Order: sequence, then C-alpha cells, then structure tokens
Amino acid sequence: MFWSKEIELMDRPTLEKLQLERLKKTLVQAAKSPFYSKILTKKVISSIKSLKDIQTIPFVAKPELRENFPYGFLAEPLSEIVRMHSSSGTTGTPTVVFHTREDLAHWTDLTARSMYMAGLRKEDVFQNIMGYGLFTGGLGFHYGAEKVGAMVLPTAAGNSKRQIWFMNTFRTTAVHILPSYAMRLHSFFPEAGIDPGKDLALKIFFIGAEHHSEGLRQQIQEAFGVKAFNSYGLSEMCGPGIAFECPYRNGMHLWEDEYIMEIINPETGEVLPDGSEGELVLTSLCRTGMPLLRYRTHDLTKIIPESCPCGRTHRRLARMRGRSDDMLILNGVNIFPLQIECAIMSVPNIGSNYMVEIDKEDFLDRIHIKLEVNPGNFTGTLENMEAMRRELVEAVRTELGLTPRVSLLEPNSIPPWEGKAKRIVDLRKNEYKSE
Repeated sequence: MFWSKEIELMDRPTLEKLQLERLKKTLVQAAKSPFYSKILTKKVISSIKSLKDIQTIPFVAKPELRENFPYGFLAEPLSEIVRMHSSSGTTGTPTVVFHTREDLAHWTDLTARSMYMAGLRKEDVFQNIMGYGLFTGGLGFHYGAEKVGAMVLPTAAGNSKRQIWFMNTFRTTAVHILPSYAMRLHSFFPEAGIDPGKDLALKIFFIGAEHHSEGLRQQIQEAFGVKAFNSYGLSEMCGPGIAFECPYRNGMHLWEDEYIMEIINPETGEVLPDGSEGELVLTSLCRTGMPLLRYRTHDLTKIIPESCPCGRTHRRLARMRGRSDDMLILNGVNIFPLQIECAIMSVPNIGSNYMVEIDKEDFLDRIHIKLEVNPGNFTGTLENMEAMRRELVEAVRTELGLTPRVSLLEPNSIPPWEGKAKRIVDLRKNEYKSE
C-alpha cells in the first residue's frame, strides 16, 4: 500500500477519529510492558476520551529507555519479536527498539508511501548509500523501495569510486544518502571523468539522518542535477518514514494515521499551538512490539498550520532547527550548530565540508571553522582566498554575533566520518557533538 487516496486525503475529523481509535488500542497494548504497566491502569486508560486527554500521560525520553534497558518497554513476548534496531549513539547504554512482523509491515508501508509521494516508481533504479545494520536508515528505505517495485542497489555507505561506478553502470535514478556525504561523493566525479548532471540518469536524492541547512540542499541539487527531498525519522518510533516532503517540498507531511504529534515548550512541557516552535513529541499508534507514548525527540521544529497545495491533510513539520540537547552556549549566547552551517552556506560557491572546534582563550569561548574549499576556488590567488576567508568571517559574525577564526583547507583535508557527520568538536568538554 504505497498510495492511498483514502488515507492521505482523509478529512481532518475522520483522521482524528481514526487517531483516537488507534490511541485507545495502543494504550491497552502498551500496558502489557513492564514500564507502562505501572502507569496505564484501567482507570487511566478509560479516562482517555479525546486526543487532548493524551496530555495526562507522562512524557518519556532516552533516559527512561536506558533505565529500562533492554526489555522494560517490550509489550510482546520475545517469541513475537523478529528484529531489533538500536540508536546510533556511540557511548553509554544504547536505546533499542523491537519490531514484530506486523510492525515491520507498517514501517515498510510508510517508507513506500513516502518515497512514492516524492516520485519514486517501479521503473526506477534505487541506490541505497546508507549504512545497513543496527542503524534504521538503510533497511528502512531498502524495504520501502522494494515495496514500490524499484530495483534496489544495496551499495551501503563508503567506497566513493565504487558508488560512482554503480551509478553509471546501472543508470541509477534515485539515491538515499547522508547530505554531508553527498558533497564528498561529488568531489570524486572529476577523477572519474563524469559530470553527474549530464552523464548520469539521476533524478531524485532522498537526504536525511542529519540536520542540514537549506543551503546544503541547494548545493546538492545543483551539483548532481536532481531534486533532493528531506525526510524525518528516528529509530525509537521505527526509523525513516515518519515524515516526508511531497513534490512541493515545503515542509514534511507527518503521517498522522500512524503517529500523534505535539509541539511542546522544552523547558515547561506546555503543549504549544500550531505555528509555534518547540520540541517535537511523538506517540506511536500502530506499533505492537514496543509502543511509545509522548516520546520527547528533542528535535526543534513547528507544525505548519497552512494546508499544503498537494491536498494531503496530514499536517507538515517545518525543517528541523536543531536539537534542544545540542544547543551550545558561547559567551552566554545560545547557538545551534545548524546556524553555523547556514552562515557557511550563505557564502556562494565556497565549499560545504567543514568542522568547527570550540575552545577557550583568555577566558572567552572561541570558535575555529575549518572548511574545505571547492577545488576551483582553492587553486585561485592568495588575494581571492583571503577575500573568501573574510567573507566567511563576516557571515558567521552576522549570524552568531561572534567572530570566528577561519582556516580554508584544500579538498579532502578533513578525515571522512563513518556514518553521520561530526561537525562540532567542543574542546571545552573534550567531546564530539553530532550534527
């Protein structure tokens, strides 16, 4: 079921009635887990008579998942569980999510629905340049594309020259890729003697798993000659397929037949009206193995109140501004990593691969931006390089109110990452922050 007029164009009253019906079933199912059995008593469950009543149920977040690791949220016997996925965190106790066969079928339907909405068809050749394994991105898109009927090339991540060979040999039309890796991959095309916009059959890029700026999306589109679609997912809910852009690419439709979304004030927990920015909270409506209620994602966004020209009634989420737990405090100023990327991307044709080091100097926070310059620019004169450096300094100062140190590097100077890009190195704490 990768296109359903009945579901995608469902009128709001009917959609909300469906949500309430599924919420009541989910409460009964969740109460089977050790964690929720203490919270979801028969009295609590019977008191949920409207969607607004969900606000009486407490939030959960990663700390609760870790404290009840591994099986505290499991709502089915292990004999019914067919797969486990885990968060991409590299330290401490991971968060895990369990899937029944029915859960995987729902997830596949959602990714297929999302990819079909963006334009994928059975005639396409889909190259999945994502990690396979505990990370949900690879398998989530893989099964969705197969559901649509496209031929899947499960090339996984890395080995850029081999990726280009597959694109050229099998005439790849659609690609799933990390936005940070897309531009690194592009740097290998000149050596192969291939212009991706002219010599290949590429049409669609699905980009996600990392918060990224609109400027980086535009760079990817121009570099490859494609339309790039943003997607949103997190492993605790299932993975990719929770929200996706339609052809208008102005916000991501969140599939409200499968999830209830709320936007809250991250400090107070107050539910905010549509159009107000805050933290996204999600409740699963169709999961049986490990349903989660009012899960705090820490992703900062807002619900777009206006209807979409595509006609779909499932409300849209705006581009993620960052994560509440990724916020940096520099000399008393609150800054999100994505603001730094926006400043960098505002400088035309300078480059896209960067790393930011944060340290203290004379008791003040200082930022040092290391940026790989596009090949054509790096071979320019010293005067041109200095002009670009000054322009970048001014762009960051305008955006953040801080004056950075900037080092312009030749292409491929920054070591590649395995998986999501680690853009921020906070030397004040001697730790990495993912962006």
